[in-house]
Amino acid sequence: MLHVRVISPAARTDEVLRITDDHPAIVNVIKIVGAAYAPAGDFVEFDVAREAANGVLEQLSALGLKDTGAITVEQLALSISTASEVAEKVAPGDPDDAVVWHELAARTATDTRITWGFLAFLALATQLAAIGTLLDQPILIVGAMVLGPEFGPVAAICFGLLRRDWLLIGAAVRALVVGFTVAIAITLACAAVSRLLGWITPDMLDNRPLSDFIIHPDKWSFIVAVLAGVAGILSLTAGKSSALIGVFISVTTVPAAGNIAVAVALARWHEVYASLVQLGVNLAGMFIAGTLTLLLQRTLWARYGMRVAPTPPDSPLEAGPAKP
Repeated sequence: MLHVRVISPAARTDEVLRITDDHPAIVNVIKIVGAAYAPAGDFVEFDVAREAANGVLEQLSALGLKDTGAITVEQLALSISTASEVAEKVAPGDPDDAVVWHELAARTATDTRITWGFLAFLALATQLAAIGTLLDQPILIVGAMVLGPEFGPVAAICFGLLRRDWLLIGAAVRALVVGFTVAIAITLACAAVSRLLGWITPDMLDNRPLSDFIIHPDKWSFIVAVLAGVAGILSLTAGKSSALIGVFISVTTVPAAGNIAVAVALARWHEVYASLVQLGVNLAGMFIAGTLTLLLQRTLWARYGMRVAPTPPDSPLEAGPAKP
């Protein structure tokens, strides 16, 4: 179940309550007149089955509450209520399969921000991957994969392609380009200093049986990236963040970036090219798979998602499932 809190101007409160009355997947409705101070208005809160949330949020948004009030949504960890159980049974499908598009939009928008934390994690992951390739240590490479935060912008690009939101796509591409450029540059600087000190030498890249997959992109690289892209999007839309760890470990984006840095420092130009291809193959696979997964989810929910009866003629709202 999701818990929705609404601050509504007094003139719109009846319409908000009409939505809650007409929707069978909404329960536990509370109204407090004049409770909101800034912005001023009435306070309405209720619980809604996750599978039915899209239509409800679309209807509330159509009232203009984003500008004149507020709509806040949070996940309920536990709801001990027979009414809630009935609401979940009424809503089609399973909560884990439901995509709340407003929630996904907010998350992907956040993941496109170029923050110090994003740059730091990506730079640290790239350096770990670089050390792992030099020492031929898969454990370090796996650790770097888990640490890398690059899937956030990847998911944002997939969502942007679905909605044809070029601003979101541009912000996500910028985050990836700036992030990997900074991470590779920092790792390259560290590798150059290490070479001057004699800590690393070109021959360290000659025999790496446990990590040479990084410089051998092939059809399997693309297939793994496709599977990881599907799993990553499903983990985001279903709220299963723990599954993202498996996605991070599956793709070779960060290891490829780390190998680019050390290969440049050691003048191994054929490895630079191979690593760039590996990076591109992995990103392309995730972009294609992620976008198609979101498209399939949108199509299925548009066809089989919950529909409510039309609202009265004097209301500007339209019934039907939400679409991104």
